[in-house]
Amino acid sequence: MRLASLKAGRDGRLVVVSSDLTRYVDAGPIAPTLQAALDDWSRCEPLLRERARALEAGDVRGEPFDEAECASPLPRAYQWADGSAYVNHVQLVRQARGADMPESFWTDPLIYQGGSDGFLGPRDAIPLADEAWGCDMEGEVAVITGDVPMGAGRAEALATIRLVLLCNDVSLRKLIPGELAKSFGFFQSKPASAFSPAAVTPDALGDAWADGRLHGVLSVDLNGQPLGRADAAVDMTFDFGTLIAHAARTRALAAGSILGSGTVSNRGPDGGPGRAVAAGGVGYSCIAELRTVETLALGEPRTPFLKHGDRVRIAMLDDSGRSLFGAIEQTVSPCP
Repeated sequence: MRLASLKAGRDGRLVVVSSDLTRYVDAGPIAPTLQAALDDWSRCEPLLRERARALEAGDVRGEPFDEAECASPLPRAYQWADGSAYVNHVQLVRQARGADMPESFWTDPLIYQGGSDGFLGPRDAIPLADEAWGCDMEGEVAVITGDVPMGAGRAEALATIRLVLLCNDVSLRKLIPGELAKSFGFFQSKPASAFSPAAVTPDALGDAWADGRLHGVLSVDLNGQPLGRADAAVDMTFDFGTLIAHAARTRALAAGSILGSGTVSNRGPDGGPGRAVAAGGVGYSCIAELRTVETLALGEPRTPFLKHGDRVRIAMLDDSGRSLFGAIEQTVSPCP
């Protein structure tokens, strides 16, 4: 089952979308918004699934689905917590700014709490007031949970996953070092993120969802050229069950919480940072990784961070070449 939120008010209008992302049917009689559905999932889920079945079977005609009309599936959320499940990415980015990485990072997940009071839609511009801030995209996988009790173990945590989606976690790289130096975490360096047009139930992903990981190539393009083609299941040190359980160690998580994987990152065949797509590698899901590799190989970074007018695209296809979540397609824009 695929769900989306068409732009309407602050919380969108919930719709059920066909598996080929071409048609939708309104879900208003069941739940007006995705958050309302998550709050009453035991009642709403079977009704939404029946509506999805009817749409697929042609029992209901549906309306043409336009990804450009979508807000993020949850236009705002009670919680957005982003992890760093791909420790290879953490290691490279810390290396770029000359910071050591403790060995505990390989066994104890990193999670920060981001702003969730408003997300960008999958076709919304990325507002950037100052190019000197070092704007970067981060291609990620994310999940939306139901209620998670405090102290939930991995298996219990996995069972709370309601939906899977893609994310562009926008980062302002030049602001990060100063904020982290205060030892109080991210704030200004983490503006609004964007999510894929559709959020998908794990069962609808078939073999692409296994062991708490999304299996598939995450395509990240910059200005129409391939930047990253990493497999989201490869080198994922912490699966989503582990991330959710870690987040719920000392507090319960409310239905509608979003947890991100952190930037999808694959090592090279030799265990190193890997090569660019143009050089036969799987590339990188953010510019910061590419700049780190350039620094290691060339002594300095060559690729600039995002500038006004730059275009970012993040998507994932199934084995038959069909889009699983729709695409995040954003252009960096000056602030009004």
